[in-house]
Parts: sequence; C-alpha cells; structure tokens
Amino acid sequence: MSEATIPLPASVTAPPRQTELAGPWRLMWWRFCRHRLAVAGGIVVLLMYFVAAFAEFFAPFPPNQDAARYTFAPPQALHLFGPGWRFDPHVEGFHVTIDPMAMRRVFRPDPTQSVSVGLFVHGAPYRLWGLIPADIRLIGPRDPTQPMYLLGADRLGRDVLSRLIYGGRVSLSIGLVGVTLSLILGIMLGGLSGLYGGWIDTAIQRLIEMLRSIPTIPLWMGLTAAIPLTLPPSEVYFLITIILSLIGWTSVARVVRGRFISLRTEDFIAAARLDGAGTSRIILRHMVPNFASHIIATISLAIPGMILAETALSFLGVGLHPPIVSWGVMLQDAQNIRAVASAQWLLWPGAMVAIAVLAFNFLGDGLRDAADPYDN
Repeated sequence: MSEATIPLPASVTAPPRQTELAGPWRLMWWRFCRHRLAVAGGIVVLLMYFVAAFAEFFAPFPPNQDAARYTFAPPQALHLFGPGWRFDPHVEGFHVTIDPMAMRRVFRPDPTQSVSVGLFVHGAPYRLWGLIPADIRLIGPRDPTQPMYLLGADRLGRDVLSRLIYGGRVSLSIGLVGVTLSLILGIMLGGLSGLYGGWIDTAIQRLIEMLRSIPTIPLWMGLTAAIPLTLPPSEVYFLITIILSLIGWTSVARVVRGRFISLRTEDFIAAARLDGAGTSRIILRHMVPNFASHIIATISLAIPGMILAETALSFLGVGLHPPIVSWGVMLQDAQNIRAVASAQWLLWPGAMVAIAVLAFNFLGDGLRDAADPYDN
C-alpha cells in the first residue's frame, strides 16, 4: 500500500471545532447568549435607554404640564375597540364629584365621555435633544384639551407616565455617566496601585479603605448639602454626577489592581517596558484590553448602585430638585402617606427603579459568567 492510500486518523483530518478558532469576544458572546436571564435583562436595559433617549417622542405630554382640575386623577384604562367591535382606541372621561367628608375630588369613569386616543398625534411642540423641532408624539389624545392619564396624575395634575419617561432619562444617564467617570478614576488609580506597588499601592489602598469605611448615605448627604440651592438645574445634575463618581470608583479600582498585579510580571509587559513604552501606554494599550470583559461586567453591576444612590438622594431632598424630573424626585410625592393611600400610582417610580436594578443585575451576572470564555 502506498503512502497516498494510507488513511489518516480522524483527529487529523477533521476540521477544528468552531470554539477552538473563535476569539475571546466571540466566546464571551456565545456564553452570554446561553444565559437567558442576562439576555432578558440586556433587552430591558436597551429598551429603557432607547425610550429615555427619545423621551420627547414617547411621552404623551411635557413633564411639567399641569392641570389643577385633575389632581390625583386615577389611571384610565385604554380601550382598543368601540361599539360594534370597531377599532377605536379611547379612554373614558371622568365624572368628578367632591367628597364632603374628605374635602377632595373623587374621580369615577364616565362611559358617556369618550376621549379618542391616536398614534403619532400632534401634541405640545418640543426640541428633540434640544436641537430638532417637532410636535409628533407616539401616543396621545387627539384633542389635547381632553384628559388622558394612562398611569394616573400627581398632586399637580401632571401625567405620571410622561414624567416616568422623562425621569428615566435623568436617572439612567446619571448611572451611565457616573460609572464612566468612576471607570476612568478606577483604571488610573487602580492601575498605578497594581503596576508600581510599594508606597503608591499603600497610599491608594488606604484611601480606598477610608472611603469604603464611611457610611455612604451620610457621606452623600454631607457632600450634596454643600451644593448651593441657587445653582441652575444643569449644574446641580453635573455636581451630583461628580459626587457619585468620586465615591463609586473604589470597587473598580480594586478589580483593576488585582488584575494588574497578576499581569505586571508577564513577558509582554516586560517587553513593552524594554521597548520604551510609557506607563500610560502600558496600562491602556497592553494591560486593560486583557481584562476588558471583567471591566464590562463590573460596570454593569455598578450602574444600579449609581441609580439607587441618585434615587435615595433625591428622595431625601438633598439630591436633584424640581424642575428636574427623575425617579427620585418623583418619589418625593410618595413621602406623604395620605397621598399614597389614595393615589397608589405615585409608587410607579419605585417600581421602575426596581425593574432597572434587576435588569442591570441580571445583565451583569451574565457578563460576569461570560467574562472568562475559556472557563468550562
């Protein structure tokens, strides 16, 4: 038998498995897709940020448009069909009476009043992202003078659904911007701590331990109390973000330090130093990409903490203030037990915070499991 006809082993002729040729990012993606809760959390997070980015379009009304006649109006059910099963989206109007004992308005559905609801209707004019003028809204009453409160109204007759959408833009963006600033501080300080060691590592670690030993709520309250009340809302938003970032970088720095300690003795780091690479190039070019997946997982788990921090500060009255709309600012109305007892829909911002935190936690858990794609 000639050498040409000798059969080769199957292990030699068979093509390599797809996972053996895939890169780390593709392996991470495959493992992440197998985590169903993480995929569901990622979809919810993307939807929330998408709606927040186009809040003017998705919100039926401006966030501060009030109507004194409909204070604490209850949610209205959206009916899709009219008489004869004709497709006619509408909500029933209100029959308003005065309770002589409680001295407050009592709202009851009035089937004789029908408020027609449409998609892509013309509403109050706005500027999308402050640049593009428009007046088209996804959903709203065809007659702007008619009431439509799908999630109820607050103490000033403002639409809770519209304020939830606008408030999500502020609360979610604070978490994203705050974590980005924390990431920059954590990578630089944690990188210096893990790369050099010695007294630099000792000083940075003692600073981290000091910050983590202080109770967070009193520390936040003390820092935010120093913000003057006369500042415009945009500057207050910026300062709150900076305060949350200055406190939230410690966990990222600990993760970065641990990874740097394990990588600084590798051969490719020694080769980069011999090649004359500076410290910033070694950190950003050679070390950070080797554990970028771990940083992504850490960030996704840190964003909920930022959202909860902003909500807690605004709820306590030392964070953001009206006319800024955030979920924490909206929850200030829930401090009144009498208001909550008669208007339970004021707790919707708390439900949105819980949904956002759970979605981010599921997403972060999946990213953390997929961060090491070679781990079986």
